[in-house]
Amino acid sequence: MIDPLAEMVTLLQPSTPHSKIVEGAGQWRVRRSDLGQPFYCAMLEGGCRLLVGGQAPVTLAAGDFVLVPAARDFATTSLEPPAPDDSDAPPFATAPGAFRLGDREGAPDVRFVVGHCEFGSPDAALLVSLLPQLLHIRGEGRLATLVQLVRDESRAQRPARDVVLARLLEVLFIEALRAAAASGADQGSGDAPGLLRGLADARLAAALRRMHEAPARNWTVADLAREAALSRSSFFERFSRAVGTAPMEYLLAWRMALAKDLLRRGAGGIAEVAARVGYSSASTFSVAFARHVGVPPARYARAGDAVAA
Repeated sequence: MIDPLAEMVTLLQPSTPHSKIVEGAGQWRVRRSDLGQPFYCAMLEGGCRLLVGGQAPVTLAAGDFVLVPAARDFATTSLEPPAPDDSDAPPFATAPGAFRLGDREGAPDVRFVVGHCEFGSPDAALLVSLLPQLLHIRGEGRLATLVQLVRDESRAQRPARDVVLARLLEVLFIEALRAAAASGADQGSGDAPGLLRGLADARLAAALRRMHEAPARNWTVADLAREAALSRSSFFERFSRAVGTAPMEYLLAWRMALAKDLLRRGAGGIAEVAARVGYSSASTFSVAFARHVGVPPARYARAGDAVAA
């Protein structure tokens, strides 16, 4: 059976090349804005607070993992934050890839690994829009084990430490998405719509899996409603509310993401790609692709060949 979450992660092509180990003591605050990059934090020891985009502060504890798929404006502070009018002291380097916040002397109150992911897919904006604004995972045994491995690796000076840390953080990223999808709620994201919220609904998940399993099928809303064992109107409303887009709009976006991936990889001619994503003719597909992407599929494929060369 096709796994929509696995397909999304495969197309996203996540990597974690930028990470650092941070420790803090006393009162401190770090603010960032207008980055637009995926931000993550794996708590190793102690606790701190995270404020994202004007939302209520989130308290983080050892073993927690946080992912912000498109960080625009956020701040991290000590559990007892400085006064609002206090200036923010920048972190100072203690070793390559390691930084200290707050008091420079004494044992640290908190240690965490923090950094920015990179998504290799040109469709990252589309796929990120299907994720919650903030993903906060706590109390997951598998995630806690991975964070423990990150903590052990960060303290050691073994050969290829940075390579191992990068791979562990990539697995953490995927495991966090899996845990959120299985939890029945987008932890830390309130009622934010997205693919994870849709997958947490057993009935909607059945329809989503069928769309991903057979994107070339001539789906209608009524067909998908039957897969979800719901009336057409109930399915349409429930899907739109949970995923944040109407069922056929989601299907179109997913078909185009698949088509772009196939064209970039040279996995068939225009007619073959058209058939694989649900179009009866190359001309119909070309019109839809150009409308959605902004360029005809042949030109898009040539651009992909030029980049790969």
